[in-house]
Amino acid sequence: MLTVLLSSPRVAPGLLTWQAWASLREASRVLAGSAGHPQIPALTAAGVIPEVVELPADPAGQATSLAAVVVGADGPVVWLAPAGESADASLLAGLAAAGVEVRVLQGVQDLPGAHLLDLVPIMDKLRVSCPWDREQTHASLVRYLLEEAYEAVETVEDGDLGALREELGDVLLQVLFHARIAAERGAGDDGFTIDDVADTLAAKLVRRHPHVFGSTTVSSASDVNRNWEEIKKAERAAKAAAGTAEMPSVLDGVPFGQPALSLAAQLQRRAARAGLPMPTGIAGSASGPGADGAGELTGERLGEELMALVARAQSAGLDPEMELRAAARRFANAIHSAERSGDIRSEGSR
Repeated sequence: MLTVLLSSPRVAPGLLTWQAWASLREASRVLAGSAGHPQIPALTAAGVIPEVVELPADPAGQATSLAAVVVGADGPVVWLAPAGESADASLLAGLAAAGVEVRVLQGVQDLPGAHLLDLVPIMDKLRVSCPWDREQTHASLVRYLLEEAYEAVETVEDGDLGALREELGDVLLQVLFHARIAAERGAGDDGFTIDDVADTLAAKLVRRHPHVFGSTTVSSASDVNRNWEEIKKAERAAKAAAGTAEMPSVLDGVPFGQPALSLAAQLQRRAARAGLPMPTGIAGSASGPGADGAGELTGERLGEELMALVARAQSAGLDPEMELRAAARRFANAIHSAERSGDIRSEGSR
């Protein structure tokens, strides 16, 4: 019997499972292909002395050599595979062809998310060694942050959830890249690291979910939304009291860099939540689908009407994105004016 023992470069040597240690202590021989295998010092300290054996570089030759050791051994043999998550398929096939009974044993289990650690040194090396990566700034990367997010959205819309895996990785790259650039500034110059990003997110998630991590009780998603709004309202008030933010506004947190249509929708949701009527020319004078009672407004009909409106704008030589963005800015200014005059109260938002 040959046990191929797998380990992980992310877990400290010697932190093996009970089953792995049992196999090591029961083995007649424990083999390693290199004196530099990270498990050797830990095993030696525990009284399990691995033997370093020279094996051919090719999997077929390795299988032949290991098979010879197993045949000549007085009992079970353990092979310390190079650190990694899987055994070489060609090696296993060669051992099976040689008639060797083989089992593959995972000696450790990475914690969920442990593979993210691999990305940090890769990003560090790219920033230092790649000419293109060295030149990038927060500003130069903005276009890629947006593009990668849109590409991820497209896979969801297309139902291509297999491709979503890769696109989410591309979005994650942008997070790592921005954090790596920020780390170069140093903590005293508004710098931060990827760990700071993770710590901030973890604290926010816990703080804004007291029904999960605290004693708050909720019975529905609407309760969660109400709690979320109150928490964000308190956060903004605290920032204002500390002098780190301007007067709280119902529009706090609205990203004005988002596409104009989603910006307009978010601004209108915020205004409705605060009890602010639509400015003249936005509501009441709408002539779109459903406004005249001619038929029910459906998603398909709305989409067609929006497409037609874009066509009208193009025919008139107008940029629909820019014009809607300008209208959204005017709407936002109206909301701020109402807040300053005391006509509406600033509430939380999600």
